[in-house]
Amino acid sequence: MNVILISILQFISLILNIYSWVIIIAALITWVQPNPYNPIVRFLFAVTEPVYAFIRRYIPTNFGGIDIAPIIVLLGIELINILIHNIILALYQG
Repeated sequence: MNVILISILQFISLILNIYSWVIIIAALITWVQPNPYNPIVRFLFAVTEPVYAFIRRYIPTNFGGIDIAPIIVLLGIELINILIHNIILALYQG
């Protein structure tokens, strides 16, 4: 049973790590003038904007023209990853 749970948690951690990179790439793309019709740009914004909108609904994220929603999401993902790794370690030990 522990093996299955550990595998599921590792898979969730992998998905969260991939999503972190998607957020970083999307944030970097906003520094230039991206072509809004480019399929990659459209995909990145379609995947990240719903999460940003959820964060923006509860926390003001625009400070001096800088949107910190990606930073908040990345911190949340990192906290979840730390929790997942602690659970995995506890399952390995006990």
